[in-house]
Amino acid sequence: MSTPGLGHVVQAVVSSIDEDNLEEGIDKLRALFPDTTLLAALDLVDRESVLKFRTPWGGCHYEVLGSTATYSVFPRLGWSPDMSCYCTCPAFAFAVLMSESHLMCKHVLAVHLAEQFSKCVEHSIDDNDLLARLTSRVQ
Repeated sequence: MSTPGLGHVVQAVVSSIDEDNLEEGIDKLRALFPDTTLLAALDLVDRESVLKFRTPWGGCHYEVLGSTATYSVFPRLGWSPDMSCYCTCPAFAFAVLMSESHLMCKHVLAVHLAEQFSKCVEHSIDDNDLLARLTSRVQ
């Protein structure tokens, strides 16, 4: 991300949204994201396309079912001040990493929103299955 810390602003805005102030929260997100990204993220949440895999050791892995592929999403990278999230989709590589024109892609935003609204489709996964899922994304 071109501006360190904005990922935390997005997370704070998303965390402040609840059913009582949904419209106000969406308006705040419109100040941070293009309408196309915001509407696409909300659509992914509505279609229950955000998958959350819980590991036996308490970790989580997220995947988002896109229109053409399934993408691995890492919504909170604590190790880098310049990049607070990551997605394996081409839009993230181009719009976030290369051109720095977006804070995050629709898939990362969808994960944040799905978590806030308790709309993740949850599954349990063991370490071998998680490894298989992750390695299948890079082949």
